[in-house]
Formats: sequence, structure tokens, C-alpha cells
Amino acid sequence: MAVDIQKLFNEEIPAKLAEHKDAAKAVGATFQMNITGEGGGEWFINVSDTGPAIEKGEKPADCTITMTSEDFQKLHENPQANGMQLFFAGKLKVAGNQMLAMKLSKLFTLGA
Repeated sequence: MAVDIQKLFNEEIPAKLAEHKDAAKAVGATFQMNITGEGGGEWFINVSDTGPAIEKGEKPADCTITMTSEDFQKLHENPQANGMQLFFAGKLKVAGNQMLAMKLSKLFTLGA
């Protein structure tokens, strides 16, 4: 089932961040998500000591991730299997600290 990317980043993840502040801060980084194509957008995610927070737009971050909305759907369906596959196929672009990209999946499983 396709995920509503706008709803995910504008409602669902912010609610999880608010509910699980300490777990979110434990990630200890800032991320910039750039999702291109239909239903995509740009979000700055702060899960460092000064967070947690998520806001629309683009800011300098420790780790920037760029992909199409189609590829994000694949990543959201199965982050473990599809994440590496998309990365090595050049469809998931990571700038900055690439090791932090591995921690990003924690945002989607907060409270799970």
C-alpha cells in the first residue's frame, strides 16, 4: 500500500517525535529529506540534542538524502532490503555523513 508522503512527514513523524522525544534525540543528528516527484517535498528533521523537530523546507544538515517519491515508496515498504539496493543502484543519494543514513530508519519505527 502506498504511503502518503506529505501526511507521513507533516503529521505522522512529527507526532511520533513529540511522543518519543528521548528516543528521537538519541539518534543525535540532523537530516534533510529531499523527495522529488509527485507527492514529494523537502523536510529538515532535527533529532539532535536541540530537537526533536521536523519542518518543511531545506536547511544544512549532517546527512542529506535525496530520492524520487517512487523510490521512497519502495524504501518505506521494506527499509532493510530496499535501502541498500536503492543506494547501490544510485537511486538513493546520500550527502554528508553516510553512516547517519543507517540511523534514519529509527524515525519510522519510533514507538513500534
